[in-house]
Amino acid sequence: MGRITFILAKLDNYRSTGFPIPGELDPLNRRLVSEPKPDIVVQGKNKKLGLTGRPSSEVGLLATSKLYVMNEQMLAFIPQFMDQQQFYLSLDSKFIVDLIRTEVSFLKSSWKGLGRPTMTFIVSRNVLDSSQNLPTALVATIKKLQSGYIAGTRVHMGKLRDFLTTSCVTKLSFLPDDSTQEMQLNKIMKGLAGHTSRPKLLSFGNKMKRRHISRKNLSVHGSVRRSRSIQVDPENIQALQDHLQRFQMGSTSTDGSTSPGDPSSPQDEREDHLLHHLKGGLHPMPQECDRAPSPVGSPILTRHKFGFTHEESVDQQELIEQLNHTEVLHEQADIIHYLVMKNGPNWKTEVGGKDCTLKELLVELYEKAGHWKQWWLVRHTAGMLKKRVEELALSATDLLVRQKQLSVGLPSVNEKVITAPLPPDELAAIIFEVYGEDLSTASLTQELLIYLAMFIRTEPKLFKEMLRLRVGLIIQVMASELARTLKCSGDEASDHLLNLSPFEMKTLLHHILSGKEFVIKAVHSEHEDESCLRVKSKKSQEEANQFARLSKSPQKKMLDLALSQPETEEEDIAMETDRQGQWLRRRRLDGALNRVPEGFYPRVWKVLSMMTPGEFKFALRVETVLNTIPQPEYRQLMVEALIVLTMVSENEWSVKMDEIHVDKLVHEANALFIKDQDIPKESVKQCEGQQGSVLHFYDSAPSGRFGTMSYLCRALANILHIPADHEGNVECNLS
Repeated sequence: MGRITFILAKLDNYRSTGFPIPGELDPLNRRLVSEPKPDIVVQGKNKKLGLTGRPSSEVGLLATSKLYVMNEQMLAFIPQFMDQQQFYLSLDSKFIVDLIRTEVSFLKSSWKGLGRPTMTFIVSRNVLDSSQNLPTALVATIKKLQSGYIAGTRVHMGKLRDFLTTSCVTKLSFLPDDSTQEMQLNKIMKGLAGHTSRPKLLSFGNKMKRRHISRKNLSVHGSVRRSRSIQVDPENIQALQDHLQRFQMGSTSTDGSTSPGDPSSPQDEREDHLLHHLKGGLHPMPQECDRAPSPVGSPILTRHKFGFTHEESVDQQELIEQLNHTEVLHEQADIIHYLVMKNGPNWKTEVGGKDCTLKELLVELYEKAGHWKQWWLVRHTAGMLKKRVEELALSATDLLVRQKQLSVGLPSVNEKVITAPLPPDELAAIIFEVYGEDLSTASLTQELLIYLAMFIRTEPKLFKEMLRLRVGLIIQVMASELARTLKCSGDEASDHLLNLSPFEMKTLLHHILSGKEFVIKAVHSEHEDESCLRVKSKKSQEEANQFARLSKSPQKKMLDLALSQPETEEEDIAMETDRQGQWLRRRRLDGALNRVPEGFYPRVWKVLSMMTPGEFKFALRVETVLNTIPQPEYRQLMVEALIVLTMVSENEWSVKMDEIHVDKLVHEANALFIKDQDIPKESVKQCEGQQGSVLHFYDSAPSGRFGTMSYLCRALANILHIPADHEGNVECNLS
């Protein structure tokens, strides 16, 4: 330090060089500012190096919580999650209200600027429901803000002019001159003017009853639904439908009076609203479809053929004429979908006496679907418009930096693994590529990635012992859970899933990740001919009874139809049947989420002794092998079998274990289970599940005398020829 001071003293006469004098030196490296610096600079931008700087489309909450001065004008910006032009999440008022609470908590812990953060919200006609009323959730939040306290944070609500003196104000002084600022301001104002209302080309009604479609254009009917690839295995749902039919037939009273199961009963009509809340949209699906083989009971994704061939003669002019006159939302969607897939989005036509392109019709259909809260159509049109959520790359990065790999696409068909952060456009291109024509699921995948990133930031324990998040398989399980809960077919389950609002979709995903039991309630919307679904947690006592099986008393039905009908013996049988499938469901969920027991990978390493203990690459290699098993419940049985194998090395048994086929171990345990339970061969064939194992074995608890772990241990003893008594018990030393 002394030598540096001496050298700088010699350069004292050369102040033009810009070197500091000895008096300016500071141990904390502080310097006196001789020239004012701009408040905002564009980070990392360099034309010579080809660096474009931070993307202008990704603006965080800290940036929008400031006020800006440009060309002597004050500018305020709404948070990016409120932008309804980018993605459809902001169209759901309940989701926005829930996000406001989260973002307020984030500001409380992260704000370090001068002045107070200012969050600007615009309450316009877009947030009103179809009856032109404020949503109940938004009204409750406004009252909470007026009280001055929300999400554990003190707040103050008022008009923007009330906060000009206390807010954080930043000057946009990085622009070189006033003319450039004027150009930027005009560009902003022009962009805002572009979002004003446009002339309507389509009828804005929401009639659900379909008109007659000519036989020539019959293939266009249901084209949107045929483009989807979400489907639960129909063999898994057939038993549920048969059970529901037996319940309805058995509930008819003997005295001839109307019963809840009678089709003419008003209560049955309300139940029909719940199971068919997409009135007019449940078209019959074609029987011909390309489907990969799947074992009984396993949820699968099906790739349907598109609803027309090039040889079919479809009169497009007649379709345009029908589009001019129809007020049915589903017909408008089918016709526009067909025309876009046939001619492309830039194809020009005439609708309502005005020249337009199919893309303009798509934009209007997207806005109309958002107004009527038809979420299935919102997701589909968002996919056709190739809309990308702005936080997509950031959400994927939040998952990747926490050592969670991602995969998108159809499991074992067209699945793409993502192991490193990618640019937003490249990541979105991968998602649209792997799903092909299924644009609804492509939009849903982006949506789920946002939710997964939210959960891993706030509740990382939900992702414990999970290395790879397979979004396609999670979508399968969500549809399977709806089919099980609503006792409906696979096609109807996919309809229900895609028509859930973003807030309900997020709630359902959280319940599946946490393993909590939930109920589905039908809430009548403002439309007369449909209902919407609500996902709610089950009561703790009911959840305890369901999982622990502490009592055999009649339980409340999983599907709460909100109907005041008396409990019947058939309902008790239904709940008993539902309770018997809980361990099968638990294994299916854990297998789909790639969740393993705590300490699983280190224990497997002790058996194999490969690579370095605790190395992340070893866990990924084991995970990759397990992911080759398409059935999630069978995958979990393989995990349990591997845990049994680790007991051999942990207890240091003197047995020779050169090579053991884990699947053979599971089959041997299944054979012992069938023998002990004395199940006839005819019954074994009827209840055969994944890989030949009976469903009762999948539905057995891991622990206990007749648990799966007990049979796996006995099977391992038989394979390794470990001495056992006549009852199959193996001696072991306890310390």
